[in-house]
Amino acid sequence: MKLATRFRILRDRYIAAGIRRNYWNARALGGELRRLADARNASFRGQVLRDLKHYWFDKPRPVPGETEERAAAAVAWLLRAQAATPDDGVSLGWFPCAIDGADWRPSYPETTGYIITSLLAYARRFGDARARTAALAMARWEIAIQMPSGAVQGGPVCAPEQQTPAAFNTGMVLDGWCSAYQETRDDAILAAARRAADFLVADLDASGYFRTNGGFVKTGEIKTYTCLCAWALNRFSELSEEDLYERAAVRATEAALRQQRSNGWFAHNDLIRSDAPLTHTIGYTLQGVLEVGAMTGREDFVGAVRRTIDHVIPRIGPDGYLPGMFYEDWEPAGFSACLTGSAQIAITCYRLAQLVGIDRYRAAADRLVDSLKASQSMGSAVAEANGALPGSFPIFGDYMRGGYPNWATKYLLDALLMQHYAHARCVRDGLTVSA
Repeated sequence: MKLATRFRILRDRYIAAGIRRNYWNARALGGELRRLADARNASFRGQVLRDLKHYWFDKPRPVPGETEERAAAAVAWLLRAQAATPDDGVSLGWFPCAIDGADWRPSYPETTGYIITSLLAYARRFGDARARTAALAMARWEIAIQMPSGAVQGGPVCAPEQQTPAAFNTGMVLDGWCSAYQETRDDAILAAARRAADFLVADLDASGYFRTNGGFVKTGEIKTYTCLCAWALNRFSELSEEDLYERAAVRATEAALRQQRSNGWFAHNDLIRSDAPLTHTIGYTLQGVLEVGAMTGREDFVGAVRRTIDHVIPRIGPDGYLPGMFYEDWEPAGFSACLTGSAQIAITCYRLAQLVGIDRYRAAADRLVDSLKASQSMGSAVAEANGALPGSFPIFGDYMRGGYPNWATKYLLDALLMQHYAHARCVRDGLTVSA
């Protein structure tokens, strides 16, 4: 990383942020570190220290192969996260240094929604009945907590009177319902999906942007990454055979592309910092645009994703390390990796390789995924973490600090499934692969 970039990050983080924000950030970190020092966290503390050693002195070596084994471990962790809650949702994640002392967080409707799709894909690939049963239980739970408007609530699960709608969360659960309906042809699931799809169509403004961002993200601006909802709408259009949902999906995707700069970077594309979006939200946007493009035959959508990815690939290190945030000039905006985002970028690269037949996209995806395997917890003394992917590398990095959000492992699973497929295809075609 350039010295000027390091100073730029430090300036934005500590000078531009202001005294108040720095105080509250330091206070939160101090509380987490005190919890880390507890005797009960001794094993996790050792894991954190090893992670820091790797970050500062010897980056962990990428792990070729082991794709099927690691996908199974990821699924086992997701089912453990579901079992950790009193309902059929999936815990937001495991955070052993949480200030309130609750290691396993409550169920998270948004990400439970798209975990359904991942588990069903795994169940089909490997004939895993347990993953299928768990995914369908999640789908029925999502129906039980759906808001009367058809929306899905923002944030962790809460009482109906405390729910606030969020368009993005609605799209993610719609995705899960589409997958569950394809699996079961259950009319109750289709009806819930229709209510969600109708909410999303009504939520689009005249410019094609979703209006209801909910109370858990920075307000007052467009959220470009919500175009991922367009993919779910397009999927529902195919299931229902009704064109109005596809038209809405295309409008939302066209609106997102109006935020793209000539170098592929997207404006208004983060939960909090639009000047320096996470690879996580960049990945959301790319996947939404790409999949709608693939489904509708819009080559301009696919081309827009290539424009972004062609600027991201040079930022991937030989060991698969990718910075977790980027400024508009594609200089890193943070010191740690957002592992969820790395997985999402890998998924996008695999799909591009499938769609346009350019192998360098697959090679880039393999570098990312093999690097992620090195951060996946395998055979750890910390049983609650086994199979999971942390939010950041190092674990106490910028994104979802000090724990394992369920969506990091979900996207790792998706990336592993795509690597498994790419490997099988390359073996069939006589090509060399790393997995």
